Amino acid sequence: MDNTRKRELARTYKEQKVRPGIFAIRCAVSGETWVGQAPDVDKRQNGLWFQLRMGGFPGKSLQQAWNTHGEAAFAFDVLEEIRDDNEKMIPLRLKEREAHWRQELSAAALV
Repeated sequence: MDNTRKRELARTYKEQKVRPGIFAIRCAVSGETWVGQAPDVDKRQNGLWFQLRMGGFPGKSLQQAWNTHGEAAFAFDVLEEIRDDNEKMIPLRLKEREAHWRQELSAAALV
């Protein structure tokens, strides 16, 4: 890969916008659902799947379900993207909306 292409890829990566939001992890076999929040939902699944594959996820119920049913039984769904003109309000809105979705879906918290 030439240097021009490398610079172009680096620029594109840096220009990506983060999407704060609420997500659900669903197990198709057991029907269980876990809800969480992330400052960038597009990157969160990769980190979660890595932790689960390594057996080091701190949420015991999700890790046990993963170990029992395997990766193929799980889906990661973005439930809601959080936007606010005042970026300092986003963490508060994430907490509020996570609580809403957990109640709405009768879901467990991730940890």
